[in-house]
Amino acid sequence: MVRLDVITTRGGDGGQTSLGDGSRVAKDSARIEAIGTVDEANAAIGLLRLHTEGGPDAMLARIQNDLFDLGADLCVPGGGEAAERPRLRVTDAQCARLEAELAAMNAGLPPLRSFVLPGGTPAAAHAHLARTLARRAERAAVALAAAEAVNPVAIRYLNRLSDHLFVLSRALNAGGDVLWVPGGGATPGGEA
Repeated sequence: MVRLDVITTRGGDGGQTSLGDGSRVAKDSARIEAIGTVDEANAAIGLLRLHTEGGPDAMLARIQNDLFDLGADLCVPGGGEAAERPRLRVTDAQCARLEAELAAMNAGLPPLRSFVLPGGTPAAAHAHLARTLARRAERAAVALAAAEAVNPVAIRYLNRLSDHLFVLSRALNAGGDVLWVPGGGATPGGEA
């Protein structure tokens, strides 16, 4: 169980922070960048939840908890090997749940015949914002994995999450996708 009695510790005033294994790293390290970007995606999903009810909100609540699991996974270096005590790692089951939800949402949507612009309903616009932050978190995790051991399921989860949020945005637009129009209405001289 987590217990936080003191929030301001002054431990990070010198530009370093502690990881879950107690080691200290610079606040601008690749690992902290990945953890922070996962946190940004989670915050965007929190904003999205202000515009959802019922099934979508329950899915998003589970995803927010998954993202905390993912942050815990990233804050302990290593790719999931045995440790003195078991570490929380993102699992294949969490990825499979995202895939099943994505498939169920997509089954009721018409096929796309154009790229989709971020927008539509307020809920869909927030889903698109969360999607872009999930993609950025994925890029940060991939960059981290190029230098240090990372649980590969964490990267796979972020990849699935961005797809999930894209399909959710379409479902929240209820068939009213904002479609890309090549050229965007620009005149032949290049002026809009």
